Amino acid sequence: MIPLHDDNPTSITPVVTVTFIASCVLVFLWQASHSLRGQEFIFYSLGVIPRVLFGDARLAPEIAWVPPTVTVLTSMFVHGGWMHLIGNMLYLWIFGNNVEDAMGHVRFVVFYLLCGIAAVLAQALPNTDSTIPMVGASGAISGVLGAYLLLYPHAKVLVMVPLGFFLHTVRLPALWVLGLWFGMQLLSSLLANPERGGVAFGAHIGGFIAGLLLIPVFKYRRVRLHNPLGR
Repeated sequence: MIPLHDDNPTSITPVVTVTFIASCVLVFLWQASHSLRGQEFIFYSLGVIPRVLFGDARLAPEIAWVPPTVTVLTSMFVHGGWMHLIGNMLYLWIFGNNVEDAMGHVRFVVFYLLCGIAAVLAQALPNTDSTIPMVGASGAISGVLGAYLLLYPHAKVLVMVPLGFFLHTVRLPALWVLGLWFGMQLLSSLLANPERGGVAFGAHIGGFIAGLLLIPVFKYRRVRLHNPLGR
């Protein structure tokens, strides 16, 4: 199930959402301009490596571009491939503008980064010996999804559903779309091998929960939260 659009208009121009998307795209184009070896250096230099962040491991001087704590931020703008980038930016484009609208530009920047930090901690703390670099904006975007769920659970989202060789589109409440997404992250996290690379499902879960917890603090007072299971 792939979200394509929501029917939720905004009252402001989502300049921060667009800026985050543009930044991730520009960083990815910069990554792509390097050789495969150079791209690997970028992952290790700007991605979060739990053992470097929390343990006693150190990067070689030629790839220790920033302090380990700074990689918590830089990792949010680095992606592992075109599909990784496109998937993340699609979700941010669809859901980010409304969350930005509910709290304003400056608060949205802080909210987004805090959700990203929470996502990193949720993924890294259970396995601080890991030497696999963590990259991608999905943890921060998961926080946006958590916030959207409490802000607009009944907004309709146009999704594309593959049915065999055919693609079908249907409009579903955000509660169904985001609830199913979160359920898949939980299931995938239980089945994933933490010793292997791949999708950071723990980061998705941590970011989503951070978004749920932070949205009451960051939203404008005039903006109401909703019980996703009620009206």
